[in-house]
Amino acid sequence: MSPGGQQICFVGDSFVAGVGDETALGWTGRLAARQAAAARPVTAYNLGIRGNTSAQILGRIGAEIDQRRSPLRPTRVVVSMGVNDTTSVDGIPRVHPDDSCSNLERILEIISGDPILVVGPPAVSDDAQNARIAQLSAHFHALCSARGIPYVEVFSVLERHPVWRQQVLEGDGAHPRSQGYQALYELVAPTWDRWMNHLPGFGEQLA
Repeated sequence: MSPGGQQICFVGDSFVAGVGDETALGWTGRLAARQAAAARPVTAYNLGIRGNTSAQILGRIGAEIDQRRSPLRPTRVVVSMGVNDTTSVDGIPRVHPDDSCSNLERILEIISGDPILVVGPPAVSDDAQNARIAQLSAHFHALCSARGIPYVEVFSVLERHPVWRQQVLEGDGAHPRSQGYQALYELVAPTWDRWMNHLPGFGEQLA
């Protein structure tokens, strides 16, 4: 395959967009740089929108990816979402957990023709919201495992990660700076490598 012979659509929320990272790399930019450093560069599209819930991502993901398809390059899709679903408005989450799971199911159906990697929602500074994020991440993980879709659970590590916690607290309560995103990137990288290398059956092994 020629250089840049694959393209990756990173779809999700502000964490996908890398909000707060002064280097403007986030975890997605670091993954693209990892490919370039390995002499296997990709064309990467960052389709993260700050504040997006799973419902909003569901509403746009098909068109977003279709607009970026090319007969010259196969497309892969990385999806990451969930924190905004758990944000409480007047005591009620923006998206009910059952609806979040239904939205993820429909997203996976829409992009089922492409290799898919799902990265779970990270931790924030609010303990009550973190409890909701942990529960949603577990539901997402079970859903992906049942379908043989690789899922990277990042919440449990980041909730107690000293750099992530400190940078989120020093920021807006949700987003870290560069070192925090480096920690998130390091959690995703091993699964990313297996996913990019087409190892057979690895999705089921991660279940």
